[in-house]
Amino acid sequence: MKKKEFQPQKIKRRICTQKGQVHWVMGLFMVLTMSVLLLSVLQIFGYRITACYMEDALAASNLASALVDLPEYGSSHKIRIVNPLQAYERYCEALKGNLNLDEAFQCPNQKVVSGPVRIVSYIIYNVWEDMVQICFVTDGRVQESYGVLGTVMAPNGLMVESTSIYSEICFPVRGIWNIEVTAKKGKLVDIVAEGKEL
Repeated sequence: MKKKEFQPQKIKRRICTQKGQVHWVMGLFMVLTMSVLLLSVLQIFGYRITACYMEDALAASNLASALVDLPEYGSSHKIRIVNPLQAYERYCEALKGNLNLDEAFQCPNQKVVSGPVRIVSYIIYNVWEDMVQICFVTDGRVQESYGVLGTVMAPNGLMVESTSIYSEICFPVRGIWNIEVTAKKGKLVDIVAEGKEL
């Protein structure tokens, strides 16, 4: 009789121990899942901050490169950028200053930008009357084309309505666990806003 009474108690203890282990494993799994989810949210938040920072730097650099033809503006009150190569050089200098880049277009601290910044495109849109002059600046050369006002769109999908500058950069961003992601950011900046010079 004693053996029969002792065996069911032993079985009950084994079952209780197994239930406790299952709860412990499930709790650990939930903690790990929440940790990974929190890290992912923090990484996405970091990417959004980087995107806003880059957009502001591009806007400031585009505006800094707007070398307006003053005689043309004085006679016709039309803003035109007549020297695209000089504007591009000024854009490069402004971009280096705004992003704290060295001469090789690399960020010294590599916190926001983990590698060299590459300029993908730099385009000047000169608008007068119904025409749009499009100047693509690449590798020290300028390629010109023309379009009709109201039909010309920048690479980011925005309509060109007045004299504007579009630039796009490409850069690597390092995330959690040293995962590197290549990001692109483009910005179109109007040199004229509501008929007034900015």
